[in-house]
Amino acid sequence: MAQYVFAVDLGGTTVKLGLFDPEGNVLDKWEIVTRKENGGELILPDIAESIKKKAEEKNIAKEEVLGVGIGVPGPVDSKGTIYKAANLGWGVFNVSEKLGELTGFSVKTGNDANVAALGEMWKGGGKGYSSIVAVTLGTGVGGGVIVEGKLIAGSTGAGGEIGHIHVEDNETIPCGCGNKGCLEQYTSATGITRLANERLAKDDKPSVLREGEVSAKTVFDAVKAGDELAIEVAEVFGMYLGKGLATVACVVNPEAFVIGGGVSKAGEVLFDYIEKNYKAFVFHGARDAKFCLATLGNDAGIFGAAKLVLE
Repeated sequence: MAQYVFAVDLGGTTVKLGLFDPEGNVLDKWEIVTRKENGGELILPDIAESIKKKAEEKNIAKEEVLGVGIGVPGPVDSKGTIYKAANLGWGVFNVSEKLGELTGFSVKTGNDANVAALGEMWKGGGKGYSSIVAVTLGTGVGGGVIVEGKLIAGSTGAGGEIGHIHVEDNETIPCGCGNKGCLEQYTSATGITRLANERLAKDDKPSVLREGEVSAKTVFDAVKAGDELAIEVAEVFGMYLGKGLATVACVVNPEAFVIGGGVSKAGEVLFDYIEKNYKAFVFHGARDAKFCLATLGNDAGIFGAAKLVLE
């Protein structure tokens, strides 16, 4: 009898869904819109409906489905309870139980960044390692910690929130989380743009960044072209991220850091600025961690969600 897994990556704008076999091959993938009205009450029913339709379309019998894995944007504990997802309008409830009732399948739930980390370790940039820290440098900074093949979620699912490690005492502007001086404020795409704009305002040093849009992409394009001011910005970015990851390494001692998210599209040039600072700050026993680029892109979440079920 054939066996299948449904995988769900729930984002603030779209829900990515996938159908997998037990070996981790993608048999189909599709998206639906995340309908957030009325406190996000339509989201899980929409997902359940989409899964049921796909099962019908593919003639998949209920007993052939091993389960559904889902990654959600918020802290999730090991039982599948989410402790609020502000950008979805959700409060505290058990996602696994609710989606299980709606689909009739067993459901495993994890935090989206943790689940993406699991995907990268299984089939992506972290393949071959059993202890990794996945770092997602996007609009914010997410993280996922896996030690000896097991996701570290923590007591309320806040494990791996590396974007909110405190790295700067003199910050006056609050982070999205409400604290000040978080890693995310300097190493996310938004943070890099901010660092660049602050540097441009400091003096009249010439830079190609003065000629057009300032973004994480244009900063690292300028770095590759040898632009001195952009290189100064990259040095500050690398100092904060190297120091932050050195702190993480002293706690979890990973074999590798897998860097993903939009900023990672700059490629291995990032490591020129991160690694030297990491080595300067890290405890000697964790100095040999490798740095790799994530390879699954937007599919990391569905791969990881499938792996949740197959573990």
